[in-house]
Amino acid sequence: MEHVEVFKALSNKARLQILQWLKDPTKNFPAEGCCENGVCVGQIQLKMGVTQSTASEYLSLLQRTGLLTVTRQGQWTYYKRNEDAIKELGKLILEDL
Repeated sequence: MEHVEVFKALSNKARLQILQWLKDPTKNFPAEGCCENGVCVGQIQLKMGVTQSTASEYLSLLQRTGLLTVTRQGQWTYYKRNEDAIKELGKLILEDL
């Protein structure tokens, strides 16, 4: 995990919102786009109210920093929080900053 890149990813309100929504996906997304494998990119885009390219850019950045994991099934792409990475980030903040 590259710490500077993670903090850059978290410096955007929309990306923070995605992480918050994915913390409890059954509460925040309809059942058809959720939840065993994560949340479908289309459902995230609809909730955000942005274009698919903007949603994909945000999700891709969160994935590259390790905060999200991705699962592809056919034409569908699903995103989940990487709880281990989030715990590691919390540990970094508590111990090193």
